[in-house]
Amino acid sequence: MHLIQFLDASGARAVGVTRNGETRRVTGAASVYELALAAMTERDGLAGVIDRHGLGESVDKAALLADGRLLAPIDHPDAAHLHVTGTGLTHLGSAATRDAMHKASGDKPEAELTDSMKMFRMGLENGKPKPGERGVQPEWFYKGNGHIVANPGQPIPSPAFALDAGEEPEIAGIYVIDAQGNPRRLGFALANEFSDHVTERINYLYLAHSKLRACSFGPELRVGDLPAHIEGRSRILRDGEVLWEKPFLSGENNMSHTIANLEYHHFKYELFRQPGDVHVHMFGTATLSFADGISTRPDDVFEIEEAQFGLKLRNPIRVEEEKPVAITGLY
Repeated sequence: MHLIQFLDASGARAVGVTRNGETRRVTGAASVYELALAAMTERDGLAGVIDRHGLGESVDKAALLADGRLLAPIDHPDAAHLHVTGTGLTHLGSAATRDAMHKASGDKPEAELTDSMKMFRMGLENGKPKPGERGVQPEWFYKGNGHIVANPGQPIPSPAFALDAGEEPEIAGIYVIDAQGNPRRLGFALANEFSDHVTERINYLYLAHSKLRACSFGPELRVGDLPAHIEGRSRILRDGEVLWEKPFLSGENNMSHTIANLEYHHFKYELFRQPGDVHVHMFGTATLSFADGISTRPDDVFEIEEAQFGLKLRNPIRVEEEKPVAITGLY
């Protein structure tokens, strides 16, 4: 079962569900968040809540995407209560990409083991603990809140001060915190984590700055567990032509951590278990165009696709104008 959020012909919010190859509107539903809150009080989960709402007319998802009417597959009425975070160095091969990027800066000799490689090896050794055991914590980062999310099909803004605008094709876990403070997983979606790799390469301690960028996820929320093997395609289009393209792998068969271990090390913090909050947590990648020497330009288009997740996630790049910041005293 897949869920989407969209604007109907009158501009009203709506929810669509895809089952058995058919997409139909969920009657009386304006948001996936509302459905999730209702499902927390029921025994048959999201599927049961949707069944009780009933289904309306058929929906053409591809047409909605082409018309710019698809929304992110979940949001929060107060964007400050949607948290976007992620983990890195979680996939087999991810360390080689990061290690090469940092060595390319010239600040470390080839023979020296980088912090990235050390972190990656820690994951290989103890990122998939046995049941009942705790695994090693991964690299973790904060991206922002709901204000940084670009809807599928809409431009991803890159700030005027950015040194790079690079894609990161990933899988994101989608969660809502219940009234008792327990994370409830809805499912997973394609995501473009989008980072400033040039800034990161200057010094690894700039990683936090490099992640404070916009992102996009969806268009569809795949309800249920994550497939063990995910094999998609990530590409960049320039002037309608493919500039760069590569496969990306995800799922636990291709990872050095289990999803459960990554979830534990995020939600172990009480800060991230506040009732009603939404979490979009991105699980990392081993595929970057930047590692292949690609430098993007305004109006380049990112495309990320994987058949198990439905529609492509497609976003052009928009570079923002300089926004002067005026800081004044209030005393």
